[in-house]
Amino acid sequence: MTWITGAQNTWCPGCGNFAIQHALKAVLEDLVAGGMRRENFVLVSGIGCHAKIADYMAMNSFYSIHGRGAAVAGGIALANPDLTVISCAGDGDAYAEGLDHLVFAAKRNTDMTVIVHDNRVYGLTTGQYTPTSYEGFRGRSTPDGVRERPINPLELMLASGATFVARAYTRKMEHLKTVLKAAVLHRGFSFVDVLQICATYNNLTDYYAPRVYETEGRDAGDFEAAMRLAREWDYSSDAPIALGVIYESDAPSDPWPRMDGGGPEKRREEIRRILQEKI
Repeated sequence: MTWITGAQNTWCPGCGNFAIQHALKAVLEDLVAGGMRRENFVLVSGIGCHAKIADYMAMNSFYSIHGRGAAVAGGIALANPDLTVISCAGDGDAYAEGLDHLVFAAKRNTDMTVIVHDNRVYGLTTGQYTPTSYEGFRGRSTPDGVRERPINPLELMLASGATFVARAYTRKMEHLKTVLKAAVLHRGFSFVDVLQICATYNNLTDYYAPRVYETEGRDAGDFEAAMRLAREWDYSSDAPIALGVIYESDAPSDPWPRMDGGGPEKRREEIRRILQEKI
């Protein structure tokens, strides 16, 4: 059975979303071939160009409202821990409207994977700046250039308690697949900021090409070293841009009680019991 639906794809030619879709498809194929159950994967998307991936992937999926993908994904993981939950989000979606949900999902170490399609622009609404747009970016809402510095999402996720933090780039497909597979297999909160171009409103290919490099052979469990590596590039400078697993550690996942006591009906009984106690 194919992982790609028959829905008409309306992404712009050259969009980095294609690379993320096909990398994720390859990862899911590998995991199912290795014994994981296809029906146990759930894809959550938000609002933006990235969100169409829910239409194009043939799997269980849920469209959330703008910025709430992490909250919905966390709820699904809490309700049924047997599921492998993947949340795709955009940089405006995750880092602007949804930043609070993202931070608390990391803080709780909820067992889910967040993949941010970071093109550093609001592409769906034709070119406004986002929290990761570089200083000086000229868009529809900032014709004279952005006058504020971008946030560093890797630094933020490390500070928030994420136990898996990584960065990838859509023009390095094999590396992207490796990072996404490691993220999905990690137990706890996995965060991957995927640098991609917006072919229409923010084509940064020439900027990324000479700067990106893959990190290999380093200790990803050293938090202080991970923070230094995350701070090496501030999303606006000409510094080298590290790709790979920046940080990974083991920690208890999600301290909230899980309703996983033996199938859907038992979970529903547990919910009813909790509600009765509150009445």
